[in-house]
Amino acid sequence: MRIDRMIDLNKCVLSEAAYLWKIAINDIFLTKSGLNRTQRAACAIDALDKSSDRRSTELVHVNPYELIVATVLSAQCTDVRVNQISPTLFSAFPTVEKMAHAKPEEIFPYIKSVTYPNSKSRHLAGLARMIVADFNGRVPKKLQELKKLPGVGQKTAQVVAAEAFNIPTLAVDTHVFRVSLRIGLVSTSATTPEKVERQLKRLVPKEEWSDLHHILIFHGRYVCKARSPQCQKCLVSSCCTYFDKLQQLPETISNLEASKGRFYCATRGHYFNDPDRITDRNGVDQVCCPRCGSMTVFNSKSGETTKRIRDFRV
Repeated sequence: MRIDRMIDLNKCVLSEAAYLWKIAINDIFLTKSGLNRTQRAACAIDALDKSSDRRSTELVHVNPYELIVATVLSAQCTDVRVNQISPTLFSAFPTVEKMAHAKPEEIFPYIKSVTYPNSKSRHLAGLARMIVADFNGRVPKKLQELKKLPGVGQKTAQVVAAEAFNIPTLAVDTHVFRVSLRIGLVSTSATTPEKVERQLKRLVPKEEWSDLHHILIFHGRYVCKARSPQCQKCLVSSCCTYFDKLQQLPETISNLEASKGRFYCATRGHYFNDPDRITDRNGVDQVCCPRCGSMTVFNSKSGETTKRIRDFRV
């Protein structure tokens, strides 16, 4: 995947290859220089592109019917779980016609271990009936037609269009949303999946939208995890805004006296037990000193800062 443009950095015009070489030899320079989103994208997308060869969904399927069913089931559920239950489901309902004749309560036992099985069993029954009645038993290709099906929203429609029919789309799920904002590929004003999608599409050619979708998903699933991002093994930490902000957090203070209070205010140099809370300018809830309002507060037992970085979890 390439971003075919020249990059003006420090008043020197560098080719993409030269720019990426400079990244590889000088992480400190990168984290200290204010990269714009184009430069950050050139660094991050190239590194992620080389880190994984997979360019397809992890949902196991053999045809568009199985794909759309699996994608509906995967909403707020892991692909691993869906892949565990899909063989028996498709054994019972091997074709869309078979599922179209099933009642939701007949589908339910096969999917009861996924999230929201009651709703999804209704969606699958309705989806199958509509495909048979309105589309001659074939999963439609067009996004607008896909979104008419029960249980199929924008993201599901885009996944099916891209995977089953090779239509360029860039679906934004929770992984893509989180990773894009953490790295800084999109601005923090992109507060919805639709806004993230629009900004990401400007970064790469249309024919590479689906590839970008996959590399961001896999990075979010296995490295830039929601609760415990593995920044130390990340290939793009040198050009990631989230990692840069982590490095700017106050260092751990040693030899604090936990017996004097649960928290220590470094601004006023005193201990306390019951902190106040304040929302910082990034919308993150922070611990603050009840006396002076300072957010330069540390856990007395561990010596670690209580400051939190916005992590864009959904």
